[in-house]
Amino acid sequence: MIDQPDVSSTSSVAGALPGLDDQDAALKNSRLTHSIARVLAFEGFTMSINGIGSPWIAKSFHLGESGIAGLFAWISLSAIGALGLSRMIDRLGRRRMLLVCVAGTSVSALAAAFSTNIAAFAVCEIALYAFAGATIADGVVILAEELAIEERARGQSWGGLGAGLGGGLCLIVMPMVAGRYSWRWMLVLASAIGVATLWRAARVIPESNRWQRAAATGTTSASSFYDAFGHLYRRRAITILLCSLLASIAAVAASSWAYFHLVSVLGLAPGIASALMLVGGGVGMLGFPVAARNCERYGRIPTIFVAGLTMSLGAVAFYWGPPPHLPLRLLWIGATYCCFTAGLSAGQVGGNSLATELFPTAIRGAMMGWFALVGAAAAISAQTLIAVLAARLGGLSIVVGYLSMLAIPNVIIIALFLPETRGLSLESAAMEDAFEKSR
Repeated sequence: MIDQPDVSSTSSVAGALPGLDDQDAALKNSRLTHSIARVLAFEGFTMSINGIGSPWIAKSFHLGESGIAGLFAWISLSAIGALGLSRMIDRLGRRRMLLVCVAGTSVSALAAAFSTNIAAFAVCEIALYAFAGATIADGVVILAEELAIEERARGQSWGGLGAGLGGGLCLIVMPMVAGRYSWRWMLVLASAIGVATLWRAARVIPESNRWQRAAATGTTSASSFYDAFGHLYRRRAITILLCSLLASIAAVAASSWAYFHLVSVLGLAPGIASALMLVGGGVGMLGFPVAARNCERYGRIPTIFVAGLTMSLGAVAFYWGPPPHLPLRLLWIGATYCCFTAGLSAGQVGGNSLATELFPTAIRGAMMGWFALVGAAAAISAQTLIAVLAARLGGLSIVVGYLSMLAIPNVIIIALFLPETRGLSLESAAMEDAFEKSR
């Protein structure tokens, strides 16, 4: 049984207590942010195993290209579970559900490692991705609710950086483990990391003060799963979910086929392609701190707008270029890859900051679940469109370039229909008082 920490000793600046000086508050917020980043790094590592290890997984279960694609399509059903778990984040509490979901991810990874048939493996992976999706949603919400106004975007950048570093670690370790032993040991390793992460999170992460206040007033229990689509938030919810769909289709298309494009279309050696992606991905992570700074200086919406354009134009240049006979061909490829990965990173920070600030405490977790569901629908839509249109439009890379352009209408809609939240308290940005009165 994990002991509940003393909330009074771990509260944030947002809910500052008498006698808590700025230095202590900053230290507690730093510990919280880094702990959430470690949780998301664990989830990023675990969720990257399937994609990076797909050649070994397919061979183990005797699957062809269509078979492994079908398996991953079934695993996408995890978004439904993530949606349900995200609603429980609002009902049962941020900290409690974070610990439950980290433990669930760890147990599911271990069960998947020992699954000897494809049906059992698929069930375990559906559970794993449901818990992981809910953990990410919960971590994003905790950062929004526990950090001070001027630190929220920076906190989201640390969360995104943690998830990215976890995926990068998986990319480095997978060939060594799967090539020498078995891809299943990666899941065992993920489970062990999860146990260590759970122990640390239980000691550092407090319950959200905002959630405690909402629960005490009965707002969370009185709220409905569909309150996001009520008269107060309908415009915000529909707009942001539509934009999430467009942005996710563009992001999935651009990020899923980069290695294939480098090797199969541009003809680069696999080693060079891997090195380019590793370096480009590292440079692209600079988008996290840059976006955090710009969110506070210029606003969430301007940051999302610039990030979306950078991602879209960078992806188009990457997949449709370089021009024939260009002398500095590798420089073009590397620069455009860095541009669209940096745009993806920056867009994640701005998007998470805005999305968590537009909805009240009682339904903030559920909205993160809706985003996960929309993200799964976007992934299926993107891959289906690529499969159907590749032969008709002149190749996979051409289709990916067109889909990447969906990020442009996405940022235009956001700029026209969503309010800016920079500098506002969560209560003000989310119209918390109006929501409580409507209950």
